[in-house]
Amino acid sequence: MSVSENKDNIPLDYQIIGEMIDSGARILDLGCGGGDLMAFLARSRNTRGQGIELNESAVYECVKKGLNVCHGDIESGLLEYPDKSFDYVILNQSLQEVRRVDDLLENALRVGQQVIVGFPNFAWIGSRWRLFFQGKSPVTAALPYRWYDSPNVRFLSICDFREFCLRKGIEMLKASYIRNGKTVSCRPNLLAELAVFLLTKAHFSERRSM
Repeated sequence: MSVSENKDNIPLDYQIIGEMIDSGARILDLGCGGGDLMAFLARSRNTRGQGIELNESAVYECVKKGLNVCHGDIESGLLEYPDKSFDYVILNQSLQEVRRVDDLLENALRVGQQVIVGFPNFAWIGSRWRLFFQGKSPVTAALPYRWYDSPNVRFLSICDFREFCLRKGIEMLKASYIRNGKTVSCRPNLLAELAVFLLTKAHFSERRSM
């Protein structure tokens, strides 16, 4: 499936994640919501695995879809898994809700061979425009919540995340950027609403990467 196509109204970030994953892979979806991504990957890539989700209603939706899901907090839920239990650990639209990002990604890279991270880009030009000209916290398609009801506790840009990975010795194997249902190739920190990265643990230390 080409990432330039939006077949059957499948979100483009789902399609991109699907292309990053090997067929038949074992996956762990952290903050899996109602299981739409897990169900898509099971259909399109024949994946096996499970999700972790805190919201009870979303857990019930996963169960209705026949998906294997655990009710729990993703920040503490990884501790019980042995090293390299999964081929891929997925954090799609969940990272911005995490308080201890460094600890979570360290554990995700321990549990999974590779990690896929997708998040809204706070430095997108639309967010900058609203903040600069209106003086208000951005509300966009990628950041749909207002400041008082948002589950987000992190507001990061693509440049922020790249710098974080460099400091933490995390290697970026692939990166894709999205705006209005299409991929972005030019100046993604300014022009992309969403980013999706395929990560692995690099072979150099945090000290050397700084």
